[in-house]
Amino acid sequence: MNDLATEYQQDFYSWLCRNIELLRDGRLSEIDVENIAEELEGMSKSQQRELINRLKILLAHLLNWQFQPDRRSTNWKRTILEQRSQIRQLLKISPSLKHHINEKITDAYTDAVEYASLETGIPQSDFPQTCPYFFEQAADKNFYPDSGNLSE
Repeated sequence: MNDLATEYQQDFYSWLCRNIELLRDGRLSEIDVENIAEELEGMSKSQQRELINRLKILLAHLLNWQFQPDRRSTNWKRTILEQRSQIRQLLKISPSLKHHINEKITDAYTDAVEYASLETGIPQSDFPQTCPYFFEQAADKNFYPDSGNLSE
């Protein structure tokens, strides 16, 4: 296994191929357990980061849509549709990412407000302090928020 640990540092692709071969041959005692676990954990975190990032972009554009109705465009709508589609695909591939979705929305919302503020010129303090949309709304292909400030 020491050779595999060295190979992991020097040639990642070769390391992957060797571990795949060992796993398929059932030679589990020879695999590089520690680095495989590390890579799997990284993949898990990557999936969560992708979901949060896509939620951030979606929520920012929903805020743009709501708070600047006079500037609505097909580009904003296209971005909203694309993020919804990508989120749907991500959750289809990894449905367990939907667990604790409200926490992920909370994580994404802070950045979404910053992003929306930068894009629109509206001060961050003018947006609601907490996300005004439920996940089901944000993900619904027919949902587009009305104009106005939901924090009132």
